Amino acid sequence: MNRILRVSIEDLDATVEAGLGYLDLNEALRDQGVHFPLDPGPGASIGGMCACRCSGSTAVKYGTMRDSVLSVTAVLADGTVLKTGSRARKSAAGYDLTRLLIGSEGTLGIVTEVTLRLRRKPKRSAAIRVCFPSVREASAAASATLQAGVEVGRCELMDDHMVRIMNEMNGLRDTEATTLLYEVVGISDVDVEGQMSLVEQVARKHGGYGILHSKDEANAVDMWRARKEALWAAQSAYPDREVMITDVCVPLSKLPDLIGQSKDKIRASSLPSPLVAHAGDGNFHAFIIFRPDRPEEVEEAKCLSAFMVKSALALDGTCTGEHGIGVGKIKYLEKEFGTGALQTMAAIKRALDPYNLLNPGKVLPQSLVPAQEYFR
Repeated sequence: MNRILRVSIEDLDATVEAGLGYLDLNEALRDQGVHFPLDPGPGASIGGMCACRCSGSTAVKYGTMRDSVLSVTAVLADGTVLKTGSRARKSAAGYDLTRLLIGSEGTLGIVTEVTLRLRRKPKRSAAIRVCFPSVREASAAASATLQAGVEVGRCELMDDHMVRIMNEMNGLRDTEATTLLYEVVGISDVDVEGQMSLVEQVARKHGGYGILHSKDEANAVDMWRARKEALWAAQSAYPDREVMITDVCVPLSKLPDLIGQSKDKIRASSLPSPLVAHAGDGNFHAFIIFRPDRPEEVEEAKCLSAFMVKSALALDGTCTGEHGIGVGKIKYLEKEFGTGALQTMAAIKRALDPYNLLNPGKVLPQSLVPAQEYFR
């Protein structure tokens, strides 16, 4: 289940089996001038990315998995095998079954094959690192950068705590301040230099300092590697503890408020909780670190996570930007969607999986999708 079945450079698409890792796909495409641009955790498979409707650091430019899949082949609970669409880049035919399955976490069908959009690799790019006095100013700068029309490939935030951990774990000497990492892209060196200049102007207006940039690919890879390994660094820094990861997302203009409120709450907590954010699309993760054998720490971690979710929902955001619902966030769905939408989702689940065979207990409250008797 991990084969590349077909690649069309001319049409910029590929059909793959669901078990293929996205990094393996990109390795196969490396010399062809195209790539599959989504960038979640290194171990992610294409099928898993479909299940969770994931995204990653490049969503600010390329969107999420929902925007990157043309069609899927899936097996339903009764054994029906269906293909949800064609390779056409747009279609107004019928219901959008592709996007119904993308993000369903295996509760509506089992995805076996996926036809993906590929993208041309940027001709030129550069990495920029900027320090800020606070998470509020950094996230405001991220929003302002997009408003200024900068061609951003990535825009990632790390708070001062996260930078300190990465310095300790990786032997780095980066300034231990809230930091934005930008990737800007263009068609020429002149284009990229113009984008870099604009990023610097916007950053300075929001208190940015200590600006570093590099058009050298090896240096840029090193800058991004530290961000990519943030979770592992946090786990290594506290080896006797567990990490509860939050995943809230809000409209871009609301991120400074949400991340600022969350940082204030973390400061008042006894638990270490470094922050990272996909600041270009309003999504952030707190790594809430606790000892599982101490009930008071477990409860405090849950309260911190709940505070962030409830604050995000109050700002017209979501409880999960890219990690999915699973079991832990089911309780927030009615608040986020309302009763009518939740009951409609449950009706779809009952229609496609009346015996609740597919990943039972996930996504929806079980009171809405009771398992029926297998035999009568």
